[in-house]
Amino acid sequence: MKLYDTPLAPNPRRVRWFLAEKGVQDIEIVTLNLLEGTHKQPEYLEKAGLPNVPMLEMDDGTCITESVAICRYLESRYPEPNMFGRTPEETAVIEMWMRRAEMLVATPFMLGVRHSHPALAALEKQNPTVAEYNKETGLRALKVLDRRLAESEWLAADRITIADIVAFVGIDFGRMIRLKPPEELAHVNRWAEAMRARPAAAAGMPKAVA
Repeated sequence: MKLYDTPLAPNPRRVRWFLAEKGVQDIEIVTLNLLEGTHKQPEYLEKAGLPNVPMLEMDDGTCITESVAICRYLESRYPEPNMFGRTPEETAVIEMWMRRAEMLVATPFMLGVRHSHPALAALEKQNPTVAEYNKETGLRALKVLDRRLAESEWLAADRITIADIVAFVGIDFGRMIRLKPPEELAHVNRWAEAMRARPAAAAGMPKAVA
């Protein structure tokens, strides 16, 4: 299998972290340069269908994008340690928190960065109003995670799961514009330090801002 990757973007970081948690080392990594538009070249688009990264190319030639879809497939190929749920009930709770993390926090943080970081102006037309709205939205939503983490060490289960990876990578991407959880959100900050301390974290950290 081949994973088409780019170092700084948050969605590829999710997959790299996921692979590191599972200790998977037999997937070839193909690095793309988004600023040079390599993800928009015909050869790539023919496989991916959209100029999206990451993309996983399976051994039979099947290609999938979308980071969570890739991680779900990898979970089926490398089932331990479990990251998506062991029982129907646990799977549903993890799915719920993953969706909340993505919609309430990760997506707003990522849009805040995309529409305000100078280097990313090469990728799309930036809108300062969109940036400010999403930064404020994401910061407010962190209170939801803080309440959850006041009663649980991890976001969705008794161990790290895909929900934690989705939430943390989205939040950490905000460091590119000095956007971070307020100090008063003690539980979010405690959890974030635990995430950074994990051995697998290095795989999900972009060297430019780590």
